[in-house]
Amino acid sequence: MDHGLLKSSMTLAEQGYADLGAVYYNATEADLVAHAIRRNEGQLGKGGTLIVNTGKFTGRSPKDKHIVVSDMSEDIIWWDANARMTPDAFDRLHADMRAHMVGKDYFVQDLFAGADQRYQIGMRVISELAWHNLFIRHMLIRPNASQLDGFMADYTLVNCPSFFADPERHGCRSETVIAFNIEQKLILVAGTKYAGENKKAVFTLLNYLLPEKGVMPMHCSANHALDNPADTAVFFGLSGTGKTTLSADPERTLIGDDEHGWSDSGSFNFEGGCYAKTINLSAEAEPEIFATTTMFSTVIENMVCDPRTCELDYTDDSYTANMRAAYPLDFISNASRSGLGGHPKNIIMLTCDAFGVLPPIARLTPALAMYHFLSGFTSKVAGTERGVTEPEPTFSTCFGAPFLPRRPEVYGKLLRDKIAQHGATCWLVNTGWTGGAYGTGNRIPISATRALLSSVLDGPPDYSSFRIDPNFGFEVPLDVSGVDSQLLDPRRTWLDVAAYDVAARKLVNMFASNFEQYHAHVDKDVLAIAIS
Repeated sequence: MDHGLLKSSMTLAEQGYADLGAVYYNATEADLVAHAIRRNEGQLGKGGTLIVNTGKFTGRSPKDKHIVVSDMSEDIIWWDANARMTPDAFDRLHADMRAHMVGKDYFVQDLFAGADQRYQIGMRVISELAWHNLFIRHMLIRPNASQLDGFMADYTLVNCPSFFADPERHGCRSETVIAFNIEQKLILVAGTKYAGENKKAVFTLLNYLLPEKGVMPMHCSANHALDNPADTAVFFGLSGTGKTTLSADPERTLIGDDEHGWSDSGSFNFEGGCYAKTINLSAEAEPEIFATTTMFSTVIENMVCDPRTCELDYTDDSYTANMRAAYPLDFISNASRSGLGGHPKNIIMLTCDAFGVLPPIARLTPALAMYHFLSGFTSKVAGTERGVTEPEPTFSTCFGAPFLPRRPEVYGKLLRDKIAQHGATCWLVNTGWTGGAYGTGNRIPISATRALLSSVLDGPPDYSSFRIDPNFGFEVPLDVSGVDSQLLDPRRTWLDVAAYDVAARKLVNMFASNFEQYHAHVDKDVLAIAIS
């Protein structure tokens, strides 16, 4: 039986999902919270939040992402980072999931991905869990009443956490699977309750579609100066590097916290919500984000709370360090209502250096910007992926390797061309460790990072002079107002400078070894500055 607001001409039965239980179309936040509580999917928290636990999986499963091989995809997909699935295996998976769905209740949201209507796609998301449906309603862009009238989805995502794949039968790696069939315009997710798979699946899809339209898809947050969208900044970085935290600046307008496109007319958010890490979150350091954790319908994911008072513990990582809050963008008071910005004036590449070697800020030439974009050096922060329990140095090309269906050079060349055309200034900002590596040194204070970013974004920066870093060749300011000058030179923060030199050489060698894969694919100017 169908319930809710169905303005689309397509029902689930007409899509091939027959003999289901109750189907709830486009349920509101209040309804979804109520459904989730009734179904024992979570508990009601302070302010009407929904507190949930994702069970065994508290992070993404990038190795379980598969793309169907076809004549269309064979020569386009970056198969080094994406697992293959045959069309027959996908069809078996889809048929078995449909059979699994019979008799069960499902929740459907018809949503948009992409704030720029020229590149916007309609997404139908079919969820087994009410709270997953609430999550994706927060994450994507909610149509208004007129937009829902006659809504036609371009792509469909089906999520069944209680269905477990059979690797032999379904041609996948494990019982968890995220499978893309571009030709069928269908994404299947099964065997995991981690909600982030829903949003990252949509991001991966846009990463496939948009380059053909000349749009650069970016794993980044973005903001712009108050009342001045032309002064836009984007912040590239993996989860845990500070994208959400640093872009939520009360002195600037937040465009979005995770996924954006850069078109010929400017930048635009892919989403309508935020998915913020809450480990060690405080009202003092991040008041806007902190406030969302007691707002009605915010999804509180994998946080420990007092069973009687529902007080959240922001320091207890018993479940995972990857604890999160998912909420609509308009919960942030200074968030953009349009999701649109200008051409990026400043590009910030966020890295989390667990070696304690990189400076907290450095200016990059266009060639160095391309080098560091393709390198994508950072540290995977505990909990963001299955099996990561402490910072793990890694190279994630384009600061988003798990979400790239095409080869990295496709995105690298798009970024290079956009920078050349619009004259953006690029910065490498390290939010990792100083005074030693992880376990010995200390995390660079957020206050220092904010001061450095303010000096750039309020600019042009009044830097009197720069030094050339002997290991990496980028420009490092010698003095920044409000920041201890010693912090700007990481070698001076180590008690044992010989140990710093050893760590620096190790990191340099890691950069050199990783970049060998791109030597045949980059221009001479980038090759000339490549670290060796």
